[in-house]
Formats: sequence, C-alpha cells, structure tokens
Amino acid sequence: MRTLIVHNLKSGFGSNAVFEFERALLRDGDEVTLRALPEEGGAREAVCDAEDFDLVVVSGGDGTVTNLLFELRDRDVLTCIFPSGTANLLFANLGSAPEPSAIAHACRLGRSVHTDLGVMRWTDEDGRPREHGFGIMAGTGFDAQLMRAAVPNKKSMGEAAYFAAALSNIHPDIIHFDITVDGRHYERDAIACIVANNAMIQGEIEVVPNSTMTDGKLDVILLETSDAVQLLRPIFAGMVDKSGNSVGRPYLEQFTGETIEVNSSKPIPMQTDGEVIPGLVSSYVAQVIPAANKLIVDPLSRYEPDDGGTEGFGGTETVAFPEI
Repeated sequence: MRTLIVHNLKSGFGSNAVFEFERALLRDGDEVTLRALPEEGGAREAVCDAEDFDLVVVSGGDGTVTNLLFELRDRDVLTCIFPSGTANLLFANLGSAPEPSAIAHACRLGRSVHTDLGVMRWTDEDGRPREHGFGIMAGTGFDAQLMRAAVPNKKSMGEAAYFAAALSNIHPDIIHFDITVDGRHYERDAIACIVANNAMIQGEIEVVPNSTMTDGKLDVILLETSDAVQLLRPIFAGMVDKSGNSVGRPYLEQFTGETIEVNSSKPIPMQTDGEVIPGLVSSYVAQVIPAANKLIVDPLSRYEPDDGGTEGFGGTETVAFPEI
C-alpha cells in the first residue's frame, strides 16, 4: 500500500495526531510519503502526482482540507480526511470515528463514498476572475465578518473565538440580496447569504434540514434578522431538534439548487469554509461539482459506502459494526 500524507503543520489542536495515525496505518512492506504544506498555497503541487498512490490523506483544518480536495476533484483518487484543525466540520459531517487508530482502520478497509464540492466564482477588486472551492459553507455578510474577527484568537481560543466575535458585533448591517437559484429569482434583506454543501455545525446541529454532500445540490441560507442575539433562537431550536425537521429554524430561509447567483447592495466580506477571502465582493456565482471526491468512510458513517464492503488493503481484522 502506497500512501501520500499532505499535512498542514500550522493546523489546530490536533495537528500532531496525524503522526499517531501514520503509525497505526502502516504495515510491513508499505510505503508512505509525508509532505508538509508551505505557509501559503502549495495545494496543487502537493497532490500533482496523487494518482501514483493507493491512498491520499489530507490533514489540516477545513480550509486546508477543502483546498486539497478541490485540487483532487474529478480525479477518482481514494482520499482520507484527517481532522487536524480547530473545528473539523467537514470530517464531522462524514460521521466517521475521529480517533487516529479508527481512521487508520477505515483506510485499510477502503470503504468510500463519492461526495460533492462547491465552487465560488467572482471578480476581485482589481477586476481579476477568481474561484475557490468549498466543502461545507461559503458566504458573504455577517458570517464572513465573524470569521475575519475570529482569526486573531483562533489559536488560543479555538471554536470560542467565533462566539466572542459574534458578541463584539451584535447589530450587523442589513444587506439587500438579489439571488437567482437555477433560474428562479428572489430578493431578500438579510445580514448574510450563505451557500452550503452540507450544513451540520458543532453539536451535530443541522443549520437547515436535509442538507447532504451527496445530493448534487447546494443550499442557499439567508440569515434574516437585524440583531445577532436573535440568532440564538435557531441555535436553541437546533439543540432541541438537531435535524431541523420538527421545530424548524426561525430567522433562516432556505433555497436549493445547482447554480446560485448572488448580488449584494454593497461590497461585503466573503468566507469559504472559515477562510476569509481578501477584499470585498458584491457578486458571485456558486456551483456544485457533483461526486467530485472519493472519500474514505467507516461503516458507522452517516453516508453509506459505495464499494459494497470490499476487502480494501488488508492488514486489519474484520470488525462487526452495529447496524445504523
């Protein structure tokens, strides 16, 4: 078994656990190549020869992982996400066991699922066309402001940095959004317009119901409130009803489609999977990339494996996982 591990040394609290994973993964005769990402960029170069390996492991936070998955899109490369960041929401959405030895075990079993990605396209302030992939959520407005404000404290405070940022700006600007979803036109006033590939956040709370990364669609989520404190209501609703199918989500409106065009009444910040994009934007197009990546999952994942339970790479005992 030949494995490529691409790791962000600057990732969050779980950064060193990838080396424990590496020890659990290897068997006699295996080969492993470990590549550390540079301070900026480097994703494309790190996986340029991914097809030469049996398995590629992408290790870092959500931003790092998504950047690597975007470079691996439509290449049919068996890929494992290793959660080394602060929130690790993309891995959490898969629902696999997070322990390094459990992830190594899943890699040797080789079960996988094809998952979607999203891509944002816009023109920057210098008039240059830009694009950026996302695996969880991307958006403009209050969410991007929170990400920008949280950056200085993420290392020391972890996820709490986002809550501290929210409390520092409890009256965000109301923006007028002109939105087209697969040809259907909407106009709304909101503090943020978010496009989601999947919408489960911390605590296994679904921001909107029935959002998955295997349906070939994206979800548009509008935060329709003038007071950030009012966002506690959908959070509390999520604690009572994690799926969102019973209680619903007050102050949130949802649309679903494959291509989304968004124009805002003024230039505002943008974020993709927690990474703040430099400058401001006033319009963008988001599109889904169906079945873009082939991701390792274990039999307890919320996503059914698509390989029928093949023998994988061997070197592991058969485990009788309980039925979901």
